Amino acid sequence: MRVAVVGGGGDLEDGEGDLAEEVGRLLGQRGHTVVCGGLGGVMEAACWGVKKEGGESIGVLPGRDPDAANPYVDCAVATGLGEMRNAVVVLNGDVVVALDGGAGTLSEVALAVKTGVPVVDLGGHGVMGVEEAGDALEAVELAEELADG
Repeated sequence: MRVAVVGGGGDLEDGEGDLAEEVGRLLGQRGHTVVCGGLGGVMEAACWGVKKEGGESIGVLPGRDPDAANPYVDCAVATGLGEMRNAVVVLNGDVVVALDGGAGTLSEVALAVKTGVPVVDLGGHGVMGVEEAGDALEAVELAEELADG
């Protein structure tokens, strides 16, 4: 399955990078593809995790330059859409796993809920209709269940 991993693109706080990398790693171990915004922060960490396990990642970029993708993206999709690319990220996942982030991440969670894409939240966003997970393994297992349902 394709899992949209969303979260902040800036510098990561203690443990955020490790959590994103672990989500990516677990997804890679299970043969899933990571879809993300293709830049830094949570996106880069998740791509690195999936790459370490031989999995694949798709980075949906806000700009028009595919070379702007983080070095662990396998397939860079340059959109020129700016933040509007968040909809493309969400709609290309069978399920969304949301980590800590700001307004962009919250917009992706809201878009997923609005369009019926299941969401597993590891970032404490507290959005109605979203499944909460306590750790990376629980998030991946919930994502698999929701995508099958």
